[in-house]
Amino acid sequence: LYDPSTKTWTLTGPLNTARYSHTSTLLPNGQVLVSAGQYIAGSASLASAELYDPIKGVWAFTGTLNTARYAHTATLLPNGLVLVSGGFGTASSIANAELYNPATGIWTPTGPLNTARYAHTATLLPNGLVLVSGGFGTASSIASAELYNPATRTWTTTGPLHTARYGHTATLLPNGQVLVSGGFSSTGAALASAELYDPATGIWTATGSLSTGRYYHTATLLPTGQVLVSGGYNLLATGFLASAELYDPATGNWTAAGNLTTPREYHTATRLPNGRVLVTGGVDSAGYLASTEVYW
Repeated sequence: LYDPSTKTWTLTGPLNTARYSHTSTLLPNGQVLVSAGQYIAGSASLASAELYDPIKGVWAFTGTLNTARYAHTATLLPNGLVLVSGGFGTASSIANAELYNPATGIWTPTGPLNTARYAHTATLLPNGLVLVSGGFGTASSIASAELYNPATRTWTTTGPLHTARYGHTATLLPNGQVLVSGGFSSTGAALASAELYDPATGIWTATGSLSTGRYYHTATLLPTGQVLVSGGYNLLATGFLASAELYDPATGNWTAAGNLTTPREYHTATRLPNGRVLVTGGVDSAGYLASTEVYW
């Protein structure tokens, strides 16, 4: 647990099952739901889920998913249910989706995606629909996008991305549009391109490109309305990236935002109540990182 007032970390209770490429979702009751993932590289996907109680500082198993998966998404819906979609199953990308009910601890299958995918993004829109975009399909990165309707529990296709990508980020902007940035291309190159999705039209339009192509980076909406992108990886640049950039929705342009102290990918970025952004862990050329940084 990180305390912003003291800038210190303290240990809390461990998960019952070690995992990575899982999801973590803050529930309305203050508990945290962790779902699925992988135990070790190359191992089978996990179907287990756990709840963290911040009062007791302990984890407890909750209902098991119907389908084991990793590199999926988890989205808290307005009705309090959690939508888990896609991911990598036992041998390939999967299309099925499930709903978790915090009141019962039970997972229920819901309508499947039209296209199997993993390493995609899922964004809750102001109208209550969930936008899923991109990802890796059965053989390459994909450009398709879909909308989930919690009222009907069905998926419908919406306008495709201009550029197929996975390992990208998606950020809901204050104006209701969704900014997608970076990711892997269908050829495996790091993308610098970015696109905007308009929920009113279902259409994607190109916006300003990042200065540096990157994937497995983070994107954080700041109180100013700008979006901070940090770190990631680009084999043709420096490998692990320390650079960060700011996107301005008013101009559609990216500007440099200073460098991280430590280059990293697969890290997390969390906006704190004071508006600062906490960057935690990840991987660099030496392996897993324990270091953390704060942007302001």
